[in-house]
Amino acid sequence: MSPRHPPLPLPATSGPRRGRTPTRPGTTTVQVQSLTRGLSLLEALAGAEDGLTLTDLAQRVLLAPSTVHRLLATLERMGYVDQVGELGRWYVGLQAFRVGVSFLTHRDFVAQSHPYMRRLMEQSGETTNLGILDGTEAVFIDQVQCRETMRTIVKLGSRVPLHASGVGKAIFAAMPDDEIDAILRVKGLPRITANTITSPETMWAAIRVIRQRGWSFDDEEHAVATRCVAAPVYNERAEVLGAISVAGPVTRLPDERIKQLGPLVSQVAEDLTRRLGGRWPHAR
Repeated sequence: MSPRHPPLPLPATSGPRRGRTPTRPGTTTVQVQSLTRGLSLLEALAGAEDGLTLTDLAQRVLLAPSTVHRLLATLERMGYVDQVGELGRWYVGLQAFRVGVSFLTHRDFVAQSHPYMRRLMEQSGETTNLGILDGTEAVFIDQVQCRETMRTIVKLGSRVPLHASGVGKAIFAAMPDDEIDAILRVKGLPRITANTITSPETMWAAIRVIRQRGWSFDDEEHAVATRCVAAPVYNERAEVLGAISVAGPVTRLPDERIKQLGPLVSQVAEDLTRRLGGRWPHAR
């Protein structure tokens, strides 16, 4: 028979352990809800170039103005939002920018891509862009503008559909078939201009061409009078990281020029892929 041991002493109950804050039942749920609401405010402000008034912001996020005001006060103290002007419009603050930039710095994608974009701008004479996949859209994260008076300019952070843009189509074609199928089922192929591809059969045919030659072509499919050539950039597993593009007015990018730019953009994308330690899956 085993010897009996004296009972273990109970832990002290005089107070919480140092470094830990006691929580009441339900406190965590409230904190998560406040965090979710605060992030929704930031997302709404990020999509409003001219800022939003308290009333407009409350309507967009479907919250009471008093709740929004309380959350904004906290975000303002932390530097994530700013209130500017006589109308008291709210804007995304500097701290939010720092947090966003830290993602790009961590990936080092923009820093390493920028010299290649500049090289491509010099060789093509047109504005170059860098985009990445975010959900079911492409987002522009860098640009090198050309020296022409008339040039294509995109706002960093702006989004374009995968099926109707040069960067988007380059990324789209580099994705696995099952992911493309899922996006087509959920998003469809909405028309943006008269040239937008709206047929799944035509979209799949375009994807096969992009995969075969290594570059995509946007023929006024997203913006009238603008053409774009793009190519994907890959990681070490040949998974798409993003895409680089050349964009300009139709008057400077006729069909013959597009045929010249396609291989050029593709070559720069391949060079960037190898610089990043990635694997280029397209045949030369």
